[in-house]
Amino acid sequence: MSSNIEIKKKCRWCGAEFIARKTTTEYCSHRCSGLAYKERKRQAKLDSYQREYEYQQSGQKEVAKQEFLTPTQAATLLGVCHVTIYNYINRGVIKVWKLKRKTLIRRADVDELFSVLDIQSTQIKNPSAPITEFYTSKEVQEKFGVSNSGMHKIAEREGWPKTQSRGKTLWSRSHVDRYFANQQPKEKINEWYTVADIQAAYGMTLSAIYTLVSKEGIPKKKQGNYVMYSKYHFDLAKGIAAPKGPEYYTYPEAMEKYGLTRDQLHHYLKYHNITRVKKGKYTLILCSELDSLLGSPEI
Repeated sequence: MSSNIEIKKKCRWCGAEFIARKTTTEYCSHRCSGLAYKERKRQAKLDSYQREYEYQQSGQKEVAKQEFLTPTQAATLLGVCHVTIYNYINRGVIKVWKLKRKTLIRRADVDELFSVLDIQSTQIKNPSAPITEFYTSKEVQEKFGVSNSGMHKIAEREGWPKTQSRGKTLWSRSHVDRYFANQQPKEKINEWYTVADIQAAYGMTLSAIYTLVSKEGIPKKKQGNYVMYSKYHFDLAKGIAAPKGPEYYTYPEAMEKYGLTRDQLHHYLKYHNITRVKKGKYTLILCSELDSLLGSPEI
């Protein structure tokens, strides 16, 4: 039941005068009420950001006064991730003191890092060493089983350094070897199919073979004038072979391979959420994920 009273009020949003039916009414329309609500939410968000900023600033000031820091506090002071600090600790760049289970870093040692930095070292580039070892075009074709036109296409695409000597084109040996080494499958593959083997086993046309190889990413290699395809991967794509299960490290194997202590390894596993499985009394670590995290970086 609507109220019969009429109260003359001023809208808190647009300032227009209106007749209200209740003493609690503050806005002249649903539109003004909605706009005021959005403004309140916006202001609350800004206040939250401001409080967070002030908290961070006060935290940094508080940390800057301390003589001894935890790795997390050192990360806050330097404005980096705490994983970066642990990497510096593991490499011996930052000295630490262990007090039972607490790790402490002396503030003076952090400041010392910047006093020994060689600013000019990043600006000086070492002159590239001269190239003294070469392949002739014929040697490249015979060793790696590529045609003359194929070799020139690869050389142009990869930018192989070359020179002329006594009418022969010479190619940088290191660049050629590096390229063809990267073309080899990274997995250890012992069994291979030729195109003729695939046609005999599956009765496929050439176009069907090339389409399947491209679609499934089947490993291949060049051997003489023939292209060889991984037997296991081709059989797997055709549904003949069963997929291999994932490979795992034990803790001692992973520690030995990457030169880590058990605590350091456990930190990486926990922080990066590496897959682990329990098998009896042993904990196994998924090889592919750990290798991806700790393997040598590639450019």
